[in-house]
Amino acid sequence: MFWIYALLGTIQGILEWLPISSEGMVALASNWLVSGNPVDTALFLHLGTMLAVLIYFRKDWKRIILLKDKKLLRFLTIATLISLAVGFPVYKLVRNVAVGNTLLLITGLGLLVTAYFHKKKINWSLDQNSLAGIAGFLQGLSVIPGFSRSGSTIFGLSLSDKKPEEILRLSYLMSVPVVVAFNAYYLLFGDPTLSWREGLIALSFSFGVGVLGLFLLLKFVKKINFFKFALFFGLVCSIGALTGFLL
Repeated sequence: MFWIYALLGTIQGILEWLPISSEGMVALASNWLVSGNPVDTALFLHLGTMLAVLIYFRKDWKRIILLKDKKLLRFLTIATLISLAVGFPVYKLVRNVAVGNTLLLITGLGLLVTAYFHKKKINWSLDQNSLAGIAGFLQGLSVIPGFSRSGSTIFGLSLSDKKPEEILRLSYLMSVPVVVAFNAYYLLFGDPTLSWREGLIALSFSFGVGVLGLFLLLKFVKKINFFKFALFFGLVCSIGALTGFLL
C-alpha cells in the first residue's frame, strides 16, 4: 500500500538528522508493516536522505570532487574506511537483531556527556586524523539498530573544539560514502525486500522530507544553544530506553 512506504520514507526523512536512531525506528516500523529484513529496509532508505545531503551540501561536495578541500577529503576518506572496516562485519552479525533499549540508552548517555563537554568547554584537542578515526569507528557501529549514527558521531566530533554547525555538517557529510557502499553491496549481493515501485515511493518521501528536515534543523541549531540541543535529545533517548526496560 502507498501509505505504508510513504510512512517509512517520512520516518527516515525526519529522524535521520536527529540523534535518536532513524535506522532503529524505521526497522521497528518495517517489522510491523512490511515483509523482509527490517534492517536492510532501513539501511536502504538512507539513500533518500543521502541525496538530501548531496543537494544541501552541494558546494562542499563540489570542492571535494575538484580537490579544492583536501583537508575535508582526507577526513572523509579516513572516516569512511574505518566505518566500512567496522560496519561490514557488524552488519553481518546484527542483520536479524531487534532494536535494543540498551543501545538507545548508550546513545542518550553519550549525548548527555556531549552536552556536559560543550557546557564546560571541554575538548580533547584531537588532531583531524584521530577525530576522523573515532567518528568513523562510531559510525561503523551504528549499523546496529538502536545505536544512533547521528548521535554517536555528534558525540565523537564533540571531542574537538569544532563549532556545533561544523559538528553537524561533518556528521551528515560522513554518511554519504558509507550509504553508497552499503547500497551497492545490497543491490549486488543482497535480497531486496521492496519492489522498484515500493522502493521509489519510500525513497521519494525519504528525500523530500529529508531535505526539509535538514534545512529546518540546521536553521534551528543556529538559534539554540548546542548544550540545550544535546541535553534535550540525550534525555529523550535515555528516558525512552529506560521506559522500554520497564515495559
